[in-house]
Amino acid sequence: MARPWRVAIVGGGITGLAAAVRLRDRAPAGTEITVYEQSGRLGGKLRTGELAGGPVEFGAESFLMRDPTGGESAAVTLARRLDLGARIVHPSVGQAALLVDGGLRPVPGGTLVGVPGDLAKVAAVARPAADADRDAGRPLLAPGEDLAVGWLVRDRLGDAVVDRLVDPMLGGVYAGRADDLSLVTTMPALARAARQEHTLVGAVRAAQAAAPRAPGAPVFGTLAGGLSTLVEAAAEASGATIRRDAAVRELRRTPTGWRLTVGPTRDAELVDADAVVLAVPARPAARLLAAEAAEVADTVGALDYASVALVTLALPGPDLPELSGFLVPAAEGLLIKAATFFTTKWGHLRRPDGSALVRASVGRYGDETSLQLTDDDLAATVRRELSAALGTALPEPVARHVQRWGGALPQYTPGHAARVAAVRTALRGAHPTLALAGAGYDGVGIPVCVRSGETAAEEIITALGGSAA
Repeated sequence: MARPWRVAIVGGGITGLAAAVRLRDRAPAGTEITVYEQSGRLGGKLRTGELAGGPVEFGAESFLMRDPTGGESAAVTLARRLDLGARIVHPSVGQAALLVDGGLRPVPGGTLVGVPGDLAKVAAVARPAADADRDAGRPLLAPGEDLAVGWLVRDRLGDAVVDRLVDPMLGGVYAGRADDLSLVTTMPALARAARQEHTLVGAVRAAQAAAPRAPGAPVFGTLAGGLSTLVEAAAEASGATIRRDAAVRELRRTPTGWRLTVGPTRDAELVDADAVVLAVPARPAARLLAAEAAEVADTVGALDYASVALVTLALPGPDLPELSGFLVPAAEGLLIKAATFFTTKWGHLRRPDGSALVRASVGRYGDETSLQLTDDDLAATVRRELSAALGTALPEPVARHVQRWGGALPQYTPGHAARVAAVRTALRGAHPTLALAGAGYDGVGIPVCVRSGETAAEEIITALGGSAA
C-alpha cells in the first residue's frame, strides 16, 4: 500500500490556508498536510480585532465579489465552500470621494481604477489633456509589452488624470505610485484590452464591457463577524496540522522530495515532505529557494514592498458624510493616503452607543518616514488631517488602534508578470513539487491570494501524480 502524500505549506496566511483546503478537497484521502506559520497567528493580513465594544478589521477590510471575467470571485467561492456564504454582507454606502484642493469631491463614475472611459465625467476633478488620446492606427500595447500605468495615462490623458485620479486609486490599494506600477499586473483587464484597442478611453470601455456587472450588483463584500472567521474556517476545513511559531529556515532537496529545517538553530527539527508550497512574501521565499533554486532566488528576492500603518479611531458620535471614505492624492501633502468611514460604509459595524469608527491608511512606498512616528503621534496626526478634510473638528477618540504592517504591499514594476512566469517555468522544469503562491507573485486582494493558493495546490497534485477527485 502506498504511503500517503506529505505536503508542507510554508505560510499560514489566507493563501497558504486556501492551498490547504484545495489539497484536502482534491488530493487522495489520507494526504498529510502541515502548515508552518512563523508567527503565533494565522491569517497574514486578515486580522479581526475589537474596538469600542465590537469587531473591526485591523488588516484587509473586504473582498471583490466578482472575478475579472464577471464570475464569482475565488473569495466568495471559498466562503461558500466553508459554509460562510450566509455571512457575506455588502457596503451600506458605496460612494467614495477624492480630497482635491482641500475639499471632498465624489469619485467620478465610469472609471477603471481611476482611468476614465468617459472624459466628460472626470473633468470636474481632473481635466484630461485635449486631443491627446488619438488613434495612431495600432494597439496601445504590443504583444508581451508592459508599461508603468502612470506613463501610459500621462501620455494619453495628461498629468492631472494621473495625479488626481489614478495615483490616489492605486495608492489606496498598493501604497505605491502610478509611475512605478505595472499595467499588466495591477490592471490586467485594461492591459488585455490595450493589446486590441487604439485609444486608452476605448481600452477602458472594452475592459468594462468584457466583465459586465448587473445594475445594482454589489462590488465588495465582507463577513459579518470579521474576516478572521474565514481564516479559522479554512484552517479547520483543511484538516491540516497547524504549526504556529514554526519558522522554516532552510529547504533542501532529497531523493524523494524535500527536507525542511524548522525552528531555532540550537533546537532545529528536520521534516521530510513530498512537496512544498511556499506561501510567504518574496524575500523569505528567496532565502528558502537560494540553496536549491539559486537561478530564480535572485529574481524572486528583488521584489520590493511598501509598509503601511492603519489607524482606527472610535469617535463619540460625530456626523460623518454619507460616504464610504475618501482617497488622498500625494499632492495634497497629507500623511493619510486613504480613509474609510467604517460605521457608515458597513451597517453591521455600527455600535449601539452611536460611536463612529474611522480608519486611515498611512504610508506610501519610498516615503515611509511618517511610520517612524509613535502610535500616539500617528493617531493625533490622523485626527487632525481628518478634521481638516471634513471641515469640522473631530472630538477626542474614545478608543483607538494602530496596526503597523511592515513590508505589506508588493510593488509590481513593469515586466513583473513575465518575470514571475519565467520563475515558475524554471521551477516546474527543475523542481515540479515546489510551488510559489501569494500576493508577491499574482497580485493583491483576498480573491487573488485565494486563487493563487488553490492554483499552487493543483500544481502539486499534478506533480505528485493526480487527483482523487
